[in-house]
Amino acid sequence: MAAPPLTIRLLAGALGAEIGGVDIAGPLTPKLVDELRGALLEHHVLVFRNQSLTHEDQVRFAQWFGELQVHPFVEASPHHPEVIELITEADEASTFSGGWHADLTCLEAPVLGSVLYGVELPVVGGDTLFANQQAAYDALSAPMRNMLDGLGAVHSAGSQYAAGGSATSHSSMRTHNTERAMTRVVHPIVRTHPESGRKGLFINEAYTMEIEGVTPDESKALLSFLFRHAVSERFTCRVSWEPGTLVMWDNRSVQHQGVHDYAGQRRHMRRVTVRGDRPV
Repeated sequence: MAAPPLTIRLLAGALGAEIGGVDIAGPLTPKLVDELRGALLEHHVLVFRNQSLTHEDQVRFAQWFGELQVHPFVEASPHHPEVIELITEADEASTFSGGWHADLTCLEAPVLGSVLYGVELPVVGGDTLFANQQAAYDALSAPMRNMLDGLGAVHSAGSQYAAGGSATSHSSMRTHNTERAMTRVVHPIVRTHPESGRKGLFINEAYTMEIEGVTPDESKALLSFLFRHAVSERFTCRVSWEPGTLVMWDNRSVQHQGVHDYAGQRRHMRRVTVRGDRPV
């Protein structure tokens, strides 16, 4: 019997699509994976509903898109070294994924994308916001685009994962490699996507520290503007979760933020990330 056709329902004008006709736990064909890869490049965020996935199922799906990344700062799930359990307990005042960011841009080769699965969700709340960084770049004036095209920015995990960092205070998640978190790398502020060739902003408030080659005051002012502009409402979509929802996003072209509006409730997600390449 032939597999049901892939269905695509757009989530917003800027990005995001809900994909139907795919059983992530079942066998996938190279043709289907090519379709999903094309959908990811076009829509940046893919949402799959009603999936019943083991750790192994999730890992196997992510491996279709590349080699997997072991998180350098968060201890892995006991079930698999390339899975991390993102847990916010009911009594915690903040979340691991709070604040707008792209995943691990502090690495020499930031991740290609992330695959996040909902295990336990609040009755209401706990949505994730996404922002299209290619649309954000396109919306800048030509003089601003021309200036940014020649600039690089320093990225570091220090504020997140060094001793006392914002991601180290969650009782249900253990972090390590605090000295490595202070490593600094430089990436272009404007990244050319290695598959689509489109340009997009590649800065985020969690990991981007400063702009190279300008004064501290100029760096602070320009980053402040870019951080706000990059996540303007017109570039965003919102994903609501329920147990069994799987979301994959292109870390090369989006930022995301988990919304902590579920105080007193527990939220448990599983994340796998796919290795990427050095931005150019």
